[in-house]
Amino acid sequence: MDMKYAQEALTGGRPIPGQSLTTDPSNPTPYEKAPKYTSVHEATRSIFEHFIDAENYVAVMEVLSDDVPIMDVVQAFLFGGFQEGKWNPDLMLMLAEPVAYILLALAERANIDPVIYNGEKLDEAEELAMMGTTFQKERLKNMEEFSKEKIALPEGVLPREITEQIKTIQPPESLLARQPEENTETGEESLLAEPVVEEQV
Repeated sequence: MDMKYAQEALTGGRPIPGQSLTTDPSNPTPYEKAPKYTSVHEATRSIFEHFIDAENYVAVMEVLSDDVPIMDVVQAFLFGGFQEGKWNPDLMLMLAEPVAYILLALAERANIDPVIYNGEKLDEAEELAMMGTTFQKERLKNMEEFSKEKIALPEGVLPREITEQIKTIQPPESLLARQPEENTETGEESLLAEPVVEEQV
């Protein structure tokens, strides 16, 4: 039995020690190259623009309205960006708080009462483990107060231009309402729009 367990442990699909050093250096994975962003403000601006894009905005707000915790969305989004080579692990951790506040502010504009972290409604968490680091209770409490008490954004968390732009965002009347199918950039109808049938005279 011990031999069988040892064999399974050795061949359980985990990488072999040193395996990362055997990859082809001429074809590195995206996260092995220099990251696209090296500044918190530059990356935050890019992330904000991604979230307020018409298609992404509705999808993200629907996720938050379904009580998916904001910190889960933050973790999945930032780790995905790391894998795509957008930022390194250090910047990824530094972006967690600004991205969380962006989502909180957008949810507030859409009149969504978001869940910030798993266990929030039971008030269990002293701190939240995320991506190998921890969010202390005080930082989580500040996020809760911003969400529930509608206090101002903490100074310096987001660039001033993002804070001002969030105030001007007008969410659709209903996140589930059918969105217009006209291509606003070209003035042409979407390829997914129903074809117009002309009546025969």
